[in-house]
Amino acid sequence: MKSKTKRTILFIFLMAVVFCLPGPAVTAAAGQAEQSAPEPSHRVPEVGGKISVDGKLDEPFWQKALLLTLDYEVTPGENIKPPVRTEFLLAYTRTHLYAAFRAYDPQPEAIRTAYADRDNFPDHDFVGLILDTFNEKRRTYNFYCNPFGIQADGIQGSQGWVEWDGIWDSTGRLTDRGYIVEMSIPFSTIRFQRKKGDQVWRFDAIRKYPRKFNTMIGYFPRDRSNFCYTCQMKELIGFAGAYKGKSLELDPTLSGLVTQERENFPAPEWGEKDTELDPGITARWGFTPNMTLSAAVNPDFSQVEADAAQLDINTQFALYYPEKRPFFMEGSSIFETGLPAVYTRTLADPEWGVKLTGKEGAHSVGFYSAMDSMTNLMLPGSQWSQATTLSMKTLGSVLRYRLDVGKISTLGLLLTDREGDDYFNRLAGFDAFFRLSKKKHVTFQFLTSQSRYPDQVVTDYGQPDGKFTGTALDFIFRHESRNLAYYLTYRQVAPDFRADLGFMPQVGYRKAAAGFALASWRNPGFWYTYLGVEPSFEYETDYDGNLLFKNYKLTCQYLGPAQATVILLGNIGKQSFLGNIFDNNYLSFMANVQPSGKLKLWLNGAYGDQIDFSNVRAGSKFLLNPGIYYKAGRHFSVSLDHIYEQLDIDAGRLYTADVTNLRLIYQFSRRAFLRTILQYVNYDYNSDNYLFPIDPEFKHFFTQVLFSYKINPQTVLFIGYSDDYYGYLQVPLTQSNRALFIKIGYALLL
Repeated sequence: MKSKTKRTILFIFLMAVVFCLPGPAVTAAAGQAEQSAPEPSHRVPEVGGKISVDGKLDEPFWQKALLLTLDYEVTPGENIKPPVRTEFLLAYTRTHLYAAFRAYDPQPEAIRTAYADRDNFPDHDFVGLILDTFNEKRRTYNFYCNPFGIQADGIQGSQGWVEWDGIWDSTGRLTDRGYIVEMSIPFSTIRFQRKKGDQVWRFDAIRKYPRKFNTMIGYFPRDRSNFCYTCQMKELIGFAGAYKGKSLELDPTLSGLVTQERENFPAPEWGEKDTELDPGITARWGFTPNMTLSAAVNPDFSQVEADAAQLDINTQFALYYPEKRPFFMEGSSIFETGLPAVYTRTLADPEWGVKLTGKEGAHSVGFYSAMDSMTNLMLPGSQWSQATTLSMKTLGSVLRYRLDVGKISTLGLLLTDREGDDYFNRLAGFDAFFRLSKKKHVTFQFLTSQSRYPDQVVTDYGQPDGKFTGTALDFIFRHESRNLAYYLTYRQVAPDFRADLGFMPQVGYRKAAAGFALASWRNPGFWYTYLGVEPSFEYETDYDGNLLFKNYKLTCQYLGPAQATVILLGNIGKQSFLGNIFDNNYLSFMANVQPSGKLKLWLNGAYGDQIDFSNVRAGSKFLLNPGIYYKAGRHFSVSLDHIYEQLDIDAGRLYTADVTNLRLIYQFSRRAFLRTILQYVNYDYNSDNYLFPIDPEFKHFFTQVLFSYKINPQTVLFIGYSDDYYGYLQVPLTQSNRALFIKIGYALLL
C-alpha cells in the first residue's frame, strides 16, 4: 500500500481514538435503585381448574397467581423507572407452568409487531420469561413472545446463546391499553430438579420496548459490574409435585425430493438425478425430570432454511454455518466449549442416531452417536484449510461431562470419536471455568487427538502418514466491570491436532492477545447511551516461531437515538503468507439504524490492505455491504442486502465480487408463510493479472420458494422448490438443476 494511503489510515485511526474517548461516565449511583436487604423468595401458587390459553386472563385461577411488576429499565437506562407499566403473573399445575404479561402502552398504535415465523421477531415489542430451573446460576431457559403470541426460545449457557426448539403453547392479543401475552409451558418440555417437595428456581421477566431507543425492562436492578447475570436473578419457591407425565414424544416425518439436473451442462437435456421418499422417526423420552433420551431411525436431518450466500472468494479458511437441525439442537448447550471441538454439521447424512442429555445434581452429561453415510473431512493448516469427502460410512460419537464447582464454576471432560475404514479421529480433553470474583473469571481447555487418514488422503493432500497426534490449549482471563474491562488470552494448536467432529480449520499456531475497554453509559435523553473504546494487541506465530500476524487494533462503539449502532475498527499490523510478510493496515465499520418499526437500514464496509492469497502478493481491498429491511403492514416484509468487494494489486484490478440476497416473506398467520429467497453471485476476474489460468467470469443464481405451515417446531408442513443457475465466459446464466421437496412432520406427545 502506498505511503499516502498509510498516512490517511493512521490519521483516521487517531481521530477515531479522540472521538471514542469516553466522556464523563454516569456514576453507579446515578439513576440506580437503592440497594436494600435481599428480597425474599416469591412463592408460585399451585392452581387448578380448566385453563384456556386465549390471552384473556379471565379464568379464576389467574386471581390466585403470583402478581409482580417490572419496575426497572435496565437498558439503556441504568435501573431507572421504566417508561411503561408491565404486570407479570405466574402459577402452575402439576403438569404445566403458566405465565402471563399485561403490557400497558399509552400509545398502543405505536406497538411494533407483525405476524412472523417462530424465532424471527428481534425488532418487535416482546415479553420474556427466563428460568434457571436447577438454581445453578449457569444456564437458563428463555421463552419470548411478541404481542401476537408468536414464540421464540433458546438456552443461555456459559458459552453463550444456543438455539433450542421447545414445544409449548402461547397466544397474545392487542388491546386498547397495550397487549396481553399468555404462555403455557409443559413440564415435559423442560428439565428441572428431581425433588418431591418445594423447589427453588431463579427467574427474570423482561419486556422489550423498542421506540427511539431499544429499551429493555426487567424485574430486578442489574449490576453492570457483575458479569454473572444469573447470579442476580431472583428466587421462586414452589413446583412441588411438578410432573412430566410420560414425557414421551414421537416425531414421525415423511420427506420427499425430486431432483433433476443437466447431465452435460450446459447441454439442454435434463436427466433425473434423484427421487426420494424417506419416512423416518425420532423418539424423545424424558425418563426423569432432568434426563432425556433420544433415538432416531432414518431421521429427518434436512435443513430447509437455505444458507445465506457468503463471500467465499479469496478466503483462507472454511466458512462456518450454524446448526438448525432439530435432532442436534436438543440439549446442545452441554456440548459447547471454548475450543469448537464439537460441530454437528460435520455429520452430513446420518442413517440413525442416539442421544442422551441431562443433569443430576452437580453433574451434567451429554452423549450422542450417529452413523453417517457421507463423510465430510476438513484438512486444516496454519494458513489455509482444505476439504474433501470420503466414500465411506463413519460412526461419530461425542461424550461430554461437566461438574458444577462452587457457586458458578465448572470442570468438564470431552471425548469424541469418528471411525471408518482405514480412518479414525479420536479426541479427549478437559476444561474449566473459574469465577474468581464477580468481576473476574478464567477459562481453560486442553485437548489431545490421535488420527489416521486413508492413503489416498495422505497422498492427495499432503497429510501425515500413519497414526499422528497433536494437542490444543486455550486460556482466557477476563475482568468485566461497568466502566472498565480487560482480558488476556493465549491459544496454541499443534500442527497434527485434528478435531474432525468439530470446526477448527486452523492448526499449527500459537496466539496471544490482550486488550482493555473503557465504557461510558448515559441514560436516555443524551446524544449517546453507550460509548466505548477498546485497544487491543494480537500476536500469532506458527510452531516454528515464524510470524503469522501481529495487529494493533482500536475498536470504537456508539449506541444512540433511533436505535443507532456504529462500530469503527482500525488495524495496523503485519501478516505473513507462504513465507512472505505483508502490511495489514485497514479500516472497517458497521452501522445500522432503525428510525421506525417498519424500516431498518445498515451499511458495513472496509478499506485497506488485503493479501491476494491465490497469487501470494500484496493487494488493497474495498468492501461495501448495504442493506435494507422493510415491513409493509402486519403480513409482508422484504429484506435486501448486497456485498461488493474489489481487490486491486499494483498492476490494477484483480477481481470484483458482487453478492446480492433478496428475501420476500408473506406471513398469512402466526402459523403459515410463503417465502422467496433469491441469491445472486457474480465474480468478475481480471485474468491477465492472475499467475494461473482462470475464467474471467463466474455467475451463480439460486432460487428457493417455500410454503411453511408450522403448529410447533415438529408438527410442520414444508413444500418448496429450488434451483441453481450457473454462468461462465462462454456460458450465459443457465439453469443447472431444479428440485421439488416436501416434508411432513408431526409431534405425538404421550
